[in-house]
Amino acid sequence: MFERSAPGLSTGRFSVSLRVGSAGLIGAGLLVAALQLSGDPGGSRLALSLTFGALFGFVLQRSRFCFFCLWRDLIDRRDPRGALGILAALAAGAVGYSVVLGAWLPDPSGVRLPPDAHIGPVGPVLALAGAAFGAGMAISGSCIGAHLYRLGEGSPTAPFALVGTALGFGLGFLTWNTLYLASISEAPVIWLPRHLGYAGSLLLTLAVLAALAVPLLRWLPPSDASPSERVAPLRAVFVDRWPTWLGGLAVGALGTLAYLRVGPLGVTAEIGGRARQASAGLDLLPARLEGLDGFRGCATAIRDAILTPNGLFIAGLVAASFAAALAAGEFRPALPKRGQIGRGLVGGILLGWGAMTGLGCSVGTLLSGIMAGAASGWLFGVAMFAGLTATLLAGRRLTLLP
Repeated sequence: MFERSAPGLSTGRFSVSLRVGSAGLIGAGLLVAALQLSGDPGGSRLALSLTFGALFGFVLQRSRFCFFCLWRDLIDRRDPRGALGILAALAAGAVGYSVVLGAWLPDPSGVRLPPDAHIGPVGPVLALAGAAFGAGMAISGSCIGAHLYRLGEGSPTAPFALVGTALGFGLGFLTWNTLYLASISEAPVIWLPRHLGYAGSLLLTLAVLAALAVPLLRWLPPSDASPSERVAPLRAVFVDRWPTWLGGLAVGALGTLAYLRVGPLGVTAEIGGRARQASAGLDLLPARLEGLDGFRGCATAIRDAILTPNGLFIAGLVAASFAAALAAGEFRPALPKRGQIGRGLVGGILLGWGAMTGLGCSVGTLLSGIMAGAASGWLFGVAMFAGLTATLLAGRRLTLLP
C-alpha cells in the first residue's frame, strides 16, 4: 500500500513549485526580450540595459540592498552589516571604475570629463538636495531604487512613493532656474582624478572607506552559524537572504560593467524624463531650464522613443525583483492603508525634488558618483544620511514615523 502524503505538505510543495515555475517563466521572458532587442538594428544597448536592470533588481531583492533599511539597522540595533555592505559596493565600484576610466581617458588632468560619468556641481544646493532626499527616504521608507524592487514584492507604499517621485521632479523643474542662477551656475565641478590622478584618487577613496569601516567592524555581532552547517546552493541563491557584503560587491561589479557597456547605474532618468515630458504637455514647464542639460548625471531630457535604455533598465529591475520575490516566497501584496498612501506621496515628492535638483539619487549621484571619483557623490551622501537620520529621529519623537 502506498501512503498518502499529508494534505498540508502536498499543498506546500505545489505552492513552492508554482512560485519557482512562475519565477522561471519571468526569467525566460526577460531573456527572450533581451535576445529580441539585440537582434534589432541598434538594439544591443537596449538589450544590455534590460539585462543589467534585471541583474540589478535580482541583487537588490536578494540582498535587501536598501539604503534606508541598512542605515536604520545601524541606528536602531547597532547592526553594522548593512553599512559595511554599502562601503563594499563603493570600494568594488571605485576599483572597477579606475580601471575603466584609466583605459578611456589615460590623462585625467585635462579639461575633459569621463563620458556620461555622474560628476556634478558641488555646492549648498547639492547639500540641500541630498538632505531632502534623505528626508524623503525616512518618510516613505525607502530610496527610489528600493521602492522599485519593492514594487516587485507587492509593497503597498511603493506605487504612491513613485507617483510622488514624479510629482517631485515636476516641482524640481519649477525651482531649478532660481537655484541655478543663485548658486548652481557658479558651483565647481570637482573630479578627484583631475587633481590627484587615478592612483591618488583611488587610494584616497579606499582610505576614507576603510576609515569608515574600522569602527563598524567592532560592532559586528558574533556569527551564529555552525561551521558544519551546510545549505543547499539553490536555496542559498534563491531563498535565503544574501549577506549584505555580498550584495554590495555585486552592486559594485554591476556598476562597473554597466558603465563599461551602457552607462552609469541610475534609476531616475526615465522617471525624470517622463515627468518633464508630462510637465511640458500640461504647460507647467518653464520655457527654458537654465544649464540643466549641460550637466552630467541622470539626464531628464524629454523622451520621444517608447523604449529607452533607462526605461528598460527599470523594467528589468522590477520584473527580476518580482521573480526573485516569488521564488523566495516574499511576494506579499497588500492593500495600502491611509498612512502608507500619505507617507508614500509626501516622501516621494521629497525624493523626486532631491533627485532632480541633485542630478540623481542614492544610486546615480551617490553610488555612481563616488565610484567615478566625483566630490559631488560624497557631499550628496553625507547630506542624505544626515537628512535621513534627522527626519527619522524627529518623526519618531513626534510619533509620526514608525
